[in-house]
Amino acid sequence: MNLLKSVETTIANLVEGAFGRVFRSEVRPMELARKLAREMDAHRTVSVSRVYVPNEYSVWLSPEDRERYQGVEHEVIDELSAYLLEHARREDLILASQPHIEFHTDERLALGEFGIQARLVRAPGHSDEHPEPPVNEEEHGQTMIYSTSARVRGPVQEIQARRRTPRALLVVGGRRLLVPPAGGVIGRSRDCEIVLDDAGVSRHHAELRPAGDGWTIADMGSTNGVLVNGEEIRAAHSVHSGDRLELGSTEILFELG
Repeated sequence: MNLLKSVETTIANLVEGAFGRVFRSEVRPMELARKLAREMDAHRTVSVSRVYVPNEYSVWLSPEDRERYQGVEHEVIDELSAYLLEHARREDLILASQPHIEFHTDERLALGEFGIQARLVRAPGHSDEHPEPPVNEEEHGQTMIYSTSARVRGPVQEIQARRRTPRALLVVGGRRLLVPPAGGVIGRSRDCEIVLDDAGVSRHHAELRPAGDGWTIADMGSTNGVLVNGEEIRAAHSVHSGDRLELGSTEILFELG
Protein backbone atom coordinates (compact mmCIF):
# COMPACT_ATOMS: atom_id res chain seq x y z
CA MET A 1 0.00 0.00 0.00
CA ASN A 2 1.35 3.40 -0.99
CA LEU A 3 0.92 5.62 2.04
CA LEU A 4 1.87 8.72 0.03
CA LYS A 5 -1.10 8.56 -2.32
CA SER A 6 -3.31 11.62 -2.28
CA VAL A 7 -6.15 12.09 0.18
CA GLU A 8 -8.58 12.25 -2.71
CA THR A 9 -7.40 8.90 -4.07
CA THR A 10 -7.63 7.31 -0.65
CA ILE A 11 -11.19 8.51 -0.17
CA ALA A 12 -12.12 7.29 -3.64
CA ASN A 13 -10.72 3.86 -2.83
CA LEU A 14 -12.69 3.71 0.40
CA VAL A 15 -15.97 4.62 -1.28
CA GLU A 16 -15.71 3.07 -4.73
CA GLY A 17 -13.55 0.04 -4.01
CA ALA A 18 -14.48 -3.42 -2.85
CA PHE A 19 -15.36 -2.16 0.62
CA GLY A 20 -17.81 0.46 -0.57
CA ARG A 21 -19.82 -2.09 -2.52
CA VAL A 22 -20.61 -4.24 0.52
CA PHE A 23 -21.98 -1.43 2.72
CA ARG A 24 -25.62 -0.39 2.59
CA SER A 25 -25.80 1.40 5.94
CA GLU A 26 -25.11 5.09 6.44
CA VAL A 27 -21.82 4.49 8.27
CA ARG A 28 -19.52 4.11 5.30
CA PRO A 29 -15.69 4.09 5.26
CA MET A 30 -15.62 7.58 3.71
CA GLU A 31 -17.69 8.98 6.59
CA LEU A 32 -15.42 7.30 9.15
CA ALA A 33 -12.27 8.58 7.42
CA ARG A 34 -13.46 12.19 7.42
CA LYS A 35 -14.60 12.11 11.04
CA LEU A 36 -11.40 10.40 12.21
CA ALA A 37 -9.35 13.15 10.54
CA ARG A 38 -11.62 15.77 12.13
CA GLU A 39 -11.05 14.27 15.59
CA MET A 40 -7.30 14.27 14.90
CA ASP A 41 -7.44 17.99 14.10
CA ALA A 42 -9.70 18.77 17.05
CA HIS A 43 -7.32 17.26 19.61
CA ARG A 44 -4.02 18.88 18.68
CA THR A 45 -1.45 19.40 21.44
CA VAL A 46 1.06 22.17 20.75
CA SER A 47 4.53 21.87 22.29
CA VAL A 48 7.47 24.25 21.89
CA SER A 49 8.13 23.38 18.25
CA ARG A 50 5.76 20.52 17.40
CA VAL A 51 2.04 19.90 17.03
CA TYR A 52 1.06 16.45 18.31
CA VAL A 53 -2.16 14.63 17.51
CA PRO A 54 -3.83 11.48 18.89
CA ASN A 55 -2.44 8.17 17.71
CA GLU A 56 -5.11 5.81 19.09
CA TYR A 57 -8.75 5.80 17.96
CA SER A 58 -11.68 3.70 19.17
CA VAL A 59 -14.64 3.58 16.78
CA TRP A 60 -18.00 2.58 18.29
CA LEU A 61 -20.62 1.23 15.88
CA SER A 62 -24.20 0.05 16.23
CA PRO A 63 -24.65 -3.75 16.13
CA GLU A 64 -26.21 -3.49 12.65
CA ASP A 65 -23.36 -1.38 11.24
CA ARG A 66 -20.67 -3.52 12.89
CA GLU A 67 -22.17 -6.61 11.29
CA ARG A 68 -21.70 -5.04 7.84
CA TYR A 69 -17.95 -4.96 8.41
CA GLN A 70 -17.57 -8.66 9.10
CA GLY A 71 -14.95 -10.20 6.84
CA VAL A 72 -13.39 -6.90 5.74
CA GLU A 73 -12.92 -5.08 9.07
CA HIS A 74 -9.12 -5.45 9.16
CA GLU A 75 -8.77 -4.24 5.58
CA VAL A 76 -10.96 -1.20 6.25
CA ILE A 77 -8.96 -0.37 9.38
CA ASP A 78 -5.73 -0.57 7.35
CA GLU A 79 -7.15 1.90 4.82
CA LEU A 80 -8.34 4.26 7.56
CA SER A 81 -4.95 4.15 9.28
CA ALA A 82 -3.21 4.94 5.99
CA TYR A 83 -5.58 7.87 5.47
CA LEU A 84 -4.82 9.29 8.92
CA LEU A 85 -1.09 8.91 8.39
CA GLU A 86 -1.27 10.75 5.08
CA HIS A 87 -3.47 13.45 6.61
CA ALA A 88 -0.94 14.01 9.42
CA ARG A 89 1.92 14.24 6.92
CA ARG A 90 0.09 16.75 4.74
CA GLU A 91 -0.72 18.95 7.75
CA ASP A 92 2.77 18.63 9.37
CA LEU A 93 1.31 16.96 12.46
CA ILE A 94 3.34 14.66 14.73
CA LEU A 95 2.16 11.16 15.66
CA ALA A 96 3.78 9.38 18.61
CA SER A 97 3.31 6.11 16.69
CA GLN A 98 1.49 4.69 13.68
CA PRO A 99 -2.27 5.40 13.95
CA HIS A 100 -3.98 2.55 15.79
CA ILE A 101 -7.73 2.06 15.19
CA GLU A 102 -10.08 -0.42 16.86
CA PHE A 103 -13.75 -1.11 16.16
CA HIS A 104 -16.21 -1.75 19.01
CA THR A 105 -19.96 -2.35 19.28
CA ASP A 106 -22.33 -0.22 21.38
CA GLU A 107 -25.90 -1.46 21.77
CA ARG A 108 -27.09 2.10 22.51
CA LEU A 109 -26.21 3.33 19.01
CA ALA A 110 -28.81 3.24 16.23
CA LEU A 111 -28.14 2.34 12.63
CA GLY A 112 -26.12 5.16 11.04
CA GLU A 113 -24.72 6.46 14.34
CA PHE A 114 -21.16 6.00 15.55
CA GLY A 115 -18.76 7.31 18.18
CA ILE A 116 -15.05 8.08 18.07
CA GLN A 117 -12.68 8.29 21.03
CA ALA A 118 -9.29 9.85 20.21
CA ARG A 119 -6.36 9.45 22.58
CA LEU A 120 -2.73 10.54 22.51
CA VAL A 121 -0.70 7.66 23.93
CA ARG A 122 3.05 7.73 24.50
CA ALA A 123 4.97 5.30 22.35
CA PRO A 124 6.94 2.72 24.36
CA GLY A 125 10.67 3.32 24.56
CA HIS A 126 10.60 6.91 23.30
CA SER A 127 13.84 8.85 23.67
CA ASP A 128 14.50 12.25 25.18
CA GLU A 129 15.81 13.41 21.81
CA HIS A 130 12.21 13.60 20.60
CA PRO A 131 10.20 14.29 23.75
CA GLU A 132 6.47 13.68 23.72
CA PRO A 133 3.94 16.11 25.19
CA PRO A 134 2.14 15.47 28.46
CA VAL A 135 -1.06 13.48 27.91
CA ASN A 136 -4.26 15.05 29.16
CA GLU A 137 -6.58 12.06 29.59
CA GLU A 138 -9.58 14.26 30.36
CA GLU A 139 -9.18 16.18 27.12
CA HIS A 140 -8.28 13.30 24.80
CA GLY A 141 -10.40 10.54 26.32
CA GLN A 142 -13.85 11.93 25.47
CA THR A 143 -16.03 10.03 23.03
CA MET A 144 -17.69 12.08 20.29
CA ILE A 145 -21.01 10.74 18.99
CA TYR A 146 -21.94 11.22 15.32
CA SER A 147 -25.33 10.76 13.73
CA THR A 148 -24.80 10.60 9.98
CA SER A 149 -28.50 10.98 9.21
CA ALA A 150 -28.96 14.21 11.18
CA ARG A 151 -25.32 15.34 11.05
CA VAL A 152 -25.34 15.90 14.81
CA ARG A 153 -22.06 15.86 16.68
CA GLY A 154 -21.10 16.17 20.31
CA PRO A 155 -20.31 14.60 23.63
CA VAL A 156 -23.37 12.84 25.03
CA GLN A 157 -23.35 14.85 28.23
CA GLU A 158 -23.44 18.17 26.30
CA ILE A 159 -26.40 17.51 24.02
CA GLN A 160 -28.96 19.20 26.26
CA ALA A 161 -26.68 22.19 26.88
CA ARG A 162 -26.21 22.70 23.14
CA ARG A 163 -29.94 22.91 22.62
CA ARG A 164 -29.95 25.97 24.87
CA THR A 165 -26.99 27.64 23.13
CA PRO A 166 -27.92 30.47 20.72
CA ARG A 167 -27.34 29.68 17.06
CA ALA A 168 -24.24 31.30 15.56
CA LEU A 169 -24.02 32.97 12.17
CA LEU A 170 -21.03 34.30 10.25
CA VAL A 171 -21.44 37.21 7.85
CA VAL A 172 -18.76 36.93 5.15
CA GLY A 173 -18.81 39.27 2.17
CA GLY A 174 -22.55 39.76 2.40
CA ARG A 175 -23.27 36.05 2.88
CA ARG A 176 -24.82 34.79 6.13
CA LEU A 177 -23.45 31.35 6.99
CA LEU A 178 -25.16 29.29 9.68
CA VAL A 179 -22.73 27.48 12.01
CA PRO A 180 -23.81 23.90 12.93
CA PRO A 181 -25.25 23.59 16.47
CA ALA A 182 -22.15 21.68 17.59
CA GLY A 183 -19.82 24.25 16.05
CA GLY A 184 -17.25 23.54 13.39
CA VAL A 185 -13.92 24.23 11.77
CA ILE A 186 -13.25 27.30 9.61
CA GLY A 187 -10.62 26.92 6.92
CA ARG A 188 -9.69 26.53 3.29
CA SER A 189 -10.15 22.74 3.17
CA ARG A 190 -13.37 21.43 1.68
CA ASP A 191 -13.97 19.20 4.71
CA CYS A 192 -14.41 22.24 6.98
CA GLU A 193 -17.88 23.26 8.10
CA ILE A 194 -17.15 26.86 7.04
CA VAL A 195 -14.99 27.03 3.89
CA LEU A 196 -13.17 30.28 3.05
CA ASP A 197 -11.64 30.89 -0.39
CA ASP A 198 -8.63 32.83 0.88
CA ALA A 199 -4.98 31.89 0.27
CA GLY A 200 -4.09 33.47 3.61
CA VAL A 201 -6.36 31.05 5.46
CA SER A 202 -4.93 27.69 6.55
CA ARG A 203 -6.62 24.43 5.57
CA HIS A 204 -7.93 24.08 9.13
CA HIS A 205 -7.56 27.58 10.51
CA ALA A 206 -9.86 28.05 13.51
CA GLU A 207 -12.57 26.27 15.45
CA LEU A 208 -15.90 27.67 16.68
CA ARG A 209 -17.54 25.75 19.52
CA PRO A 210 -20.50 26.33 21.87
CA ALA A 211 -19.40 26.80 25.48
CA GLY A 212 -21.97 27.10 28.25
CA ASP A 213 -24.46 29.70 27.06
CA GLY A 214 -22.09 31.27 24.51
CA TRP A 215 -19.45 30.51 21.87
CA THR A 216 -15.66 30.41 21.69
CA ILE A 217 -13.16 30.55 18.85
CA ALA A 218 -9.72 28.93 18.93
CA ASP A 219 -6.75 29.06 16.58
CA MET A 220 -5.84 25.58 15.28
CA GLY A 221 -2.17 26.35 14.73
CA SER A 222 -2.81 28.46 11.63
CA THR A 223 -0.07 30.30 9.76
CA ASN A 224 -1.56 33.80 10.02
CA GLY A 225 -3.44 33.54 13.30
CA VAL A 226 -6.88 34.75 14.36
CA LEU A 227 -7.86 38.30 15.29
CA VAL A 228 -10.92 39.14 17.39
CA ASN A 229 -11.79 42.83 17.24
CA GLY A 230 -8.26 43.57 16.02
CA GLU A 231 -6.45 41.60 18.75
CA GLU A 232 -4.69 38.31 18.11
CA ILE A 233 -5.88 35.45 20.30
CA ARG A 234 -3.60 32.76 21.72
CA ALA A 235 -6.12 30.35 23.24
CA ALA A 236 -9.87 29.66 23.16
CA HIS A 237 -11.54 33.08 23.26
CA SER A 238 -15.17 33.99 23.94
CA VAL A 239 -16.97 35.68 21.07
CA HIS A 240 -20.15 37.74 21.25
CA SER A 241 -22.69 39.00 18.77
CA GLY A 242 -21.17 41.88 16.80
CA ASP A 243 -17.55 40.78 17.23
CA ARG A 244 -15.30 41.14 14.18
CA LEU A 245 -13.13 38.15 13.31
CA GLU A 246 -10.17 38.24 10.92
CA LEU A 247 -8.71 35.09 9.35
CA GLY A 248 -6.10 35.76 6.68
CA SER A 249 -7.47 38.65 4.63
CA THR A 250 -11.09 37.67 5.32
CA GLU A 251 -13.19 39.75 7.72
CA ILE A 252 -16.12 37.99 9.40
CA LEU A 253 -18.92 39.43 11.50
CA PHE A 254 -20.05 37.05 14.26
CA GLU A 255 -23.77 37.11 15.09
CA LEU A 256 -26.12 35.15 17.33
CA GLY A 257 -29.55 34.23 16.07
